[in-house]
Amino acid sequence: MEKSMRTGWIVALAGTGINFALGVLYAWSVIKNGIPDSWGWTNADKALPYSVAAFCFALAMVPAGWLQDKIGPKKVATMGGILVGAGCMVAAFSGSSLLGFVIGFGVMAGMGIGFGYASATPPAVKWFPPEKTGLIAGIVVAGFGLASVYIAPLASVLLDAFQTSTIGASGTQIIEKGVSNTMLVFGISFLIVVVGLSQLLKNPPAGHVAPSTQTNTSATALKKNEMTWKQMISTGQFWIMWLMYFGAAGAGLMFISVAADLGKKSMGELAFIAVAVLAVGNASGRILAGSVSDKIGRQSTLFIVFIFQAIVVLLLSFAAAGASWGALWLPTLLLVILIGANYGANLSIFPALTKDYFGLKNFGLNYGLVFTSWGSRRPCHALDKRHR
Repeated sequence: MEKSMRTGWIVALAGTGINFALGVLYAWSVIKNGIPDSWGWTNADKALPYSVAAFCFALAMVPAGWLQDKIGPKKVATMGGILVGAGCMVAAFSGSSLLGFVIGFGVMAGMGIGFGYASATPPAVKWFPPEKTGLIAGIVVAGFGLASVYIAPLASVLLDAFQTSTIGASGTQIIEKGVSNTMLVFGISFLIVVVGLSQLLKNPPAGHVAPSTQTNTSATALKKNEMTWKQMISTGQFWIMWLMYFGAAGAGLMFISVAADLGKKSMGELAFIAVAVLAVGNASGRILAGSVSDKIGRQSTLFIVFIFQAIVVLLLSFAAAGASWGALWLPTLLLVILIGANYGANLSIFPALTKDYFGLKNFGLNYGLVFTSWGSRRPCHALDKRHR
């Protein structure tokens, strides 16, 4: 039993580390601001690689989930690491080509993120009893939520470290950020990290039943919930979950966008503090909500999360209307951490719900299909921002 739990924690922490590295998606908000004017990219062009990456991330979750159910998480996560690394390197060697960045960072890295993300949670939760599903799922996905704390500052440091200076035709000095070299460093680094950690991912042996403190949980009881994807999508429960996830993800992404603007309004040049607080709230919300849902149930936890979302909407409306506290640090940071926590909570509760309702056997594919609700809103949100 002790060996099984130790292995389970190794798998869970490896999954957290993989997601922590896959947060390279968040680097684009910094990288796009460093794209030189000489490249001739419009604002819409600068947003396109991220929009494509977000879409491919969500799209890849379905085949990646199916593959990890069939051939195991280690191989699929390894493929994800190779795709992420190779994609960033393709972008690095593309010069100023928008197509190169769309194919490299957008398609290849986006799909790699989906392959890695889809392979991190399923093996981890399989090692633990049902009463820890939410906690373990929250810990694993917290890595992705926390990634923006380090990835954005790191991207800024690298862009400055690799910047070049030339003298223009008029004799003025032209400084260009080191976008290509930054992408190359990210590509090599995350290929090594993700592929390395992927080797620690593995499913428990056949017939494994995690020790449970719940007397009504048994292998027989769990098998009653096992559903194929066809059986799952024929249930009303799936479509209710899909719509709830779609709404929650859309609200969360909208809140995050407003949070960034609110941080700039109240903190000016120190707005990066709000970004860090948002990431901490995002990650902690995943762990806290997952753990709470193990204690009081997924439905009750979702109800609480949605109530908090309604409160946040009300508070944001006051801030947008020019409430005096909207320009103060403390109220702003409290609001930002609530925004992050509410959004992050959904990313741990819905995978746990998927396991509860539809079983573990096809968990990868089944959650990939549930996750398309997040993906359906995310690209739309990114595309909306291109035209603001």
